[in-house]
Amino acid sequence: MNFTILASLCAGIAATCTALIFVEFISAFSARYRERFIQEASVEMDDVLLNMPPSKILDISFAISALCAAVAVMAVAFFVENMTLTKGVVAALLAGGASFPGPRLLLRHLRKQRLTKFNEQLEDALLSISGSLKAGFSINQALEVVANENRKPLSSEFSLLMHESHLGVSLDDALDKMAARLNCPDFELVAIAIVTARQTGGELTSILERLASVIRERVRITGRIRALTAQGRMQAVIIGLMPWALFIAMMYIATDMMTNFFSSLPGILCIILVIVLDLAGFLLIRKITSIDI
Repeated sequence: MNFTILASLCAGIAATCTALIFVEFISAFSARYRERFIQEASVEMDDVLLNMPPSKILDISFAISALCAAVAVMAVAFFVENMTLTKGVVAALLAGGASFPGPRLLLRHLRKQRLTKFNEQLEDALLSISGSLKAGFSINQALEVVANENRKPLSSEFSLLMHESHLGVSLDDALDKMAARLNCPDFELVAIAIVTARQTGGELTSILERLASVIRERVRITGRIRALTAQGRMQAVIIGLMPWALFIAMMYIATDMMTNFFSSLPGILCIILVIVLDLAGFLLIRKITSIDI
């Protein structure tokens, strides 16, 4: 009897220690993920000049994930006759996990769109700077002219550049910071050209005009490539949505057969496998049709 009590006590202590270790691991992992998430979100929000605490993006992600999970559970309960806990949990996990990266993906999309618009406006800005230099303006005055133009996002970025210069930061350092912030290859060439011309005394007007010509040609080629790869990008979207459309259609046609996927482990694994393969195919096609110049 004593051995039974001792064995039960040891088993209870072992289970308690295991639970504590598991909770500690989950807490450390969640804290590390939260820190990395907020850090990356802060950088992405700075890129799009969005004035919002980075932690709010994480809260919005959890809120959207919870809302989509609730909607998925209600949809499954509406379409499926025999609603079970397993079906609801699987639907909630799939919907919540798929919708959680939504805000971050939106930030990246906004950053990409902003960078594309900046590249389109950079050519005219270089010609404006070159014209101001020919008229006798200094480089700071020429940059100030571009900053005062109401052409966002280009005017916003050049306004930040001039604010840093007015606060005592050297123009070379301000240009380097702007190039690092934008992560734009075209503007990196512009920053290097301006810094080099200031240090060596080169003719900056002709350099800026040649850079404007290069950027104009690059924008033209990029537009041509996007037109040629538009069909491939559309195929990626259609192929990515086709399994979900087929799944919804089969839920109406053969409800009993489709509900078996939610009530058995092989069915759940098949759903996860389909999601992984569908996402992999979509990303692969997008990678093939994405051509960098």
